[in-house]
Amino acid sequence: MPVLSAKDAAAFVDRERQSGKVVIFTNGVFDLLHVGHLRYLQYSRGLGGLLIVGVNSDTSVRRLEKGKDRPVTPEDQRAEIVSGLACVDAVVIFSEDTPAAIVEQLAPDVLVKGADWEGRDIPGRESVERRGGRVVFAPFAAGYSTTNILETIKKSQR
Repeated sequence: MPVLSAKDAAAFVDRERQSGKVVIFTNGVFDLLHVGHLRYLQYSRGLGGLLIVGVNSDTSVRRLEKGKDRPVTPEDQRAEIVSGLACVDAVVIFSEDTPAAIVEQLAPDVLVKGADWEGRDIPGRESVERRGGRVVFAPFAAGYSTTNILETIKKSQR
């Protein structure tokens, strides 16, 4: 499935929902895709249904203050890599600081966040729960981090 615009993703979700599919949404930066990302996305897909992944735009990543050199991989490439995973049905790039607007537009039945988000404000949660959906926390795969990978690379160059 190619990377979709928000409008095309909404139309895709609507068509799939009419055929009885449960819609699952999650999001992330997915810079330097690693096994923690893969496990997270596989877990999300394992909840059943159609998995739509929101990928932060480059400008959104910069506002998240992930680091002065982030993202390493441009948004179109990050989105294409994520869309190529067997567990992902569609990808949409969003430019806002949070995925709340795209969650509202796509109206998923399940919103997945990493376990590290428990107890925090979840963008889009109210929208999902208002429609009878639920938020699920995926297990956190400790030890996997793009930041740590970049630090290891920097140390090896010294």
